[in-house]
Amino acid sequence: MLNQPTEIKEFDLRGQICPSTLLTALREINGAKQQLKEATLGLVFLTDNRSSTMHISETAGNMGYKVKVEKKEGFYRIVVSGNA
Repeated sequence: MLNQPTEIKEFDLRGQICPSTLLTALREINGAKQQLKEATLGLVFLTDNRSSTMHISETAGNMGYKVKVEKKEGFYRIVVSGNA
C-alpha cells in the first residue's frame, strides 16, 4: 500500500515563467526534504507554463522524488511526494 502524505502544501505559480517557477519549487522542495522523505508532506505546484512542468518534474525526479503531472483546464498540477 502506498503511503499518502498527511499534509499537502499547494503553491500557485500561474502567471510565472521559468526559471522563477523552478527556483520557487526548488526552494520549497529543499525546505521540506525531511518531510518529503518521511512521506508526511506532499507539495503541489500549479502552473500555466508548459516548460515549467518539464523543468520542475525532471529536476524533482532527478532528486529522487515521485512526480506526477496532471493537465487541468488551463493549467497543470505538479505533485511532488516521497522518495521514488
